[in-house]
Amino acid sequence: MFDRLVQQVRDFTAAELLDQQPLFDSFTTAPLPQYQKFRETGLMNWWLPEDLGGRGCSLEESVDIVSELAYGDAGTAFTLFISVLGTSMVSLYGSDDLRKRYLAPMAAEGGFCATLGSEQAAGSELGKITTSAVRSGGDIVLNGAKYFSTNTDFADFLVILARADDELSEHIAVVVPRDTTGVHVTKRWEMNGLRSSATYEVGLRDCRVPADNVLAGPGLRLLEVGLNASRILIATTALGVARRIRDICMDYAETKPLGESQLVDNAVFAGKIGQMEMLIDVMRNQCLAAAREYDAVMAGPGAAAEFLRRGTLKSALASKMFCGQQGWAIASTGSEMFGGLGYTHEHVIGKLLRDIRFVSIVEGGDDVLRDLMFDRYVIPVSKRT
Repeated sequence: MFDRLVQQVRDFTAAELLDQQPLFDSFTTAPLPQYQKFRETGLMNWWLPEDLGGRGCSLEESVDIVSELAYGDAGTAFTLFISVLGTSMVSLYGSDDLRKRYLAPMAAEGGFCATLGSEQAAGSELGKITTSAVRSGGDIVLNGAKYFSTNTDFADFLVILARADDELSEHIAVVVPRDTTGVHVTKRWEMNGLRSSATYEVGLRDCRVPADNVLAGPGLRLLEVGLNASRILIATTALGVARRIRDICMDYAETKPLGESQLVDNAVFAGKIGQMEMLIDVMRNQCLAAAREYDAVMAGPGAAAEFLRRGTLKSALASKMFCGQQGWAIASTGSEMFGGLGYTHEHVIGKLLRDIRFVSIVEGGDDVLRDLMFDRYVIPVSKRT
C-alpha cells in the first residue's frame, strides 16, 4: 500500500515538478498551480490522523514522500509539508473541538496552516517574543508583528506564539483563522532559494479569537514539540535534493568529453560520486531513525505529555544539522563538476545549490542547534538549567 503511495508521489514529481526550473525559480505569484494539482491526487496533508479523515501516514513514511517531492523541487516540498508544524501542535494540544474544527477540513479539502513564531528582535531567542495576548472577556486579543512565516497568506488557519499579558514570563500558542480581522501580510520575502514557496512578514492588530483557541501547555514548549516533525522533514529535503544532484552529475558525466573518453570514466569523478552515494545513504538512515523515534512517542500512551517532558528530540537536531551540512557539501561538489556552468542560472545545479542551503538556516541555524544540543544533551543533567 505505502509503496503505491510513494510511486504516486514519484509520478506527480515527474509530471509536475521536474523540468520546471524557470517557473519554480521565478518568484511567481503564490500559491502555485502545482499545489492544487497535488491536492487533486488526494495526498495533501498525508500525515493528518485517520480519525479526522486523514491518511494517517507516519513520519517514517513521510521521509520517502518528502524526498520524492524535494527531488523535483525543494520549495514545493517545503510548502506541502511545513503545515506539519502547526497541525501536530493542534493535534496533540488542542481540544477535541479545535481538532475537528481546523484539522478535519484540512484533511477533507487539502488546505494549509502556518506557524508564526519568528520576530525581528527576538531572532532565535524565542523567549523574547513581544507579540502580546491579552484576555478580553471570553476572548484573546493579539497584537504584534511576525518576521518569517511560510504559507501564511493562503493558509486556512495560523498557530501564533505570543506572550500572555497576565503572566509576563509565560507564552501561549493560539489558533487563529486566516481571515480574522487584523491579520495582514506586510510583505512576501524574496528568498535566494525555495523561490516556489512563499514566506511572509505579518502584522497583527487587535486580532480577536475565542480563549478556547489557546492550546494546552506552555507555548514555547509546544513549539519545540512541533519543530521535531518539521525539522526531520526539512532534513529530508536535503536528501531529495542530494539525490537529484547525484543523478544530474551522472547524466552530465556520461556526455562530457575528458581526454580520450568521458568524465564518467574518470577515477576522480567516480570517487566523488561514490562519496555522494555514501552520504545520501547515511542521510536517509538518519532521517528514518529520527522519524521512527518520533513515531514511537506518538504511538505510545500519553504522547502529548511525553513530548512535553522530552521537548526537542536529539535525533531531530542531529538529522537537521547533519543533512544540512552534508547536503551542502554534496551541492558544492556537484556545482564544481559543471565548471563555470555550475555558477550560472542556466543549469539547474545553481538552483539546487541555493535551495539546499535553507536546511542549515530555517527553524534554527546550525550554531543555534549546536548550542541547543550542548545544553540539552552534553551538559550533565545536574548542571542543566
